[in-house]
Amino acid sequence: MLLKKILFTIVLGSSFILNKGVVFAKDNYQINLGYYNCDHMTAAPVAEKTGIYKDLGLDVVVTGNGKVPQAMVAGRMDVGYIGINSVFKSSEKGVPLVVAANNHKGGSFYLVVSNKINSPQELIGKTLAIGTEPEDDTAWMQIADELKIPREGKAYKAIDMDSGPNQVLALERGQIDGFTNCDPWASLAEYRKVGKIMGIEKKLSDGTWGICCAYAFNKKFITEHPELAVKMIKAHELAIEYIYIHPIKSAKIFSEAYKIPYEVALMTIYKKTVGEGRTLTWDLKEKEIRNELKFVQENNFTSKDVTFEKVVDMDIYKKANLRDFDTFIKENVASNYPEGMSYEEWLKKAKELDV
Repeated sequence: MLLKKILFTIVLGSSFILNKGVVFAKDNYQINLGYYNCDHMTAAPVAEKTGIYKDLGLDVVVTGNGKVPQAMVAGRMDVGYIGINSVFKSSEKGVPLVVAANNHKGGSFYLVVSNKINSPQELIGKTLAIGTEPEDDTAWMQIADELKIPREGKAYKAIDMDSGPNQVLALERGQIDGFTNCDPWASLAEYRKVGKIMGIEKKLSDGTWGICCAYAFNKKFITEHPELAVKMIKAHELAIEYIYIHPIKSAKIFSEAYKIPYEVALMTIYKKTVGEGRTLTWDLKEKEIRNELKFVQENNFTSKDVTFEKVVDMDIYKKANLRDFDTFIKENVASNYPEGMSYEEWLKKAKELDV
């Protein structure tokens, strides 16, 4: 009912009403959207399964766990939930990808280790699925610095293993001693009691907030279908609102889409909406993106030629006339799920409210 009330305020027949009375005609273009097998991108399956796309009159083909940046670069995907560094790198190569909204602030990238590992220093020389050149990864660099262990892959038996399920299985079988990945794979390892989280990338090294994953659009899609681009940004906002207000229902969608235990989905939703702060967000803050860009450029991960103006489309974001994120949290979330709330308290409250 809440979702229908929200949508009713913005959908009138086959036209879409935006700020200042602008009306867009119906556009039947089929939109291709992709997302990773990572909890930061939960808004994609939520928008699909709750009918948000359909209720906004959008025809969206959703592809999960795919090579999203590559598909967007090749022009096969219009919209993607992708890491901000992929957007930066696309700009270096002249590929027309731009950020149209935030998706996840900070990092929430984890170092998971075997239960046999008791200190970070014990990882030196061990087999870690952190990529063969982890020193070229911003998340690993921050985790390594925080734990006071070497950044360089040569200090470990560093291997490539991108698949979260495979990492958890390899850790369980003793084939590796640790791995880095986002959730739900870190939480899955802890749920199965085969490993534990030892390090986490959250804020940038200087203590400021950056951006991890963005809601990115191909510029061609914005140019040729501006009204659909605006609707897609609105759908993104509504999906994130739904996650905050309906954590139980969202966890069920998450569990099915990612093929993980329901309990792990719950743990992940809690982390992203309460436990680690309100990190899932549509709020496109210029300062946070500039913080991230400054950080990667100072550490030689991104060319100095990449600029905020090249990688962010503030015009299309503003046209969507999104609700103020902080006001939404204050009015709809904070009283029921305050920051600092334990997982047990959160779960009890969520089961009472989200029925």
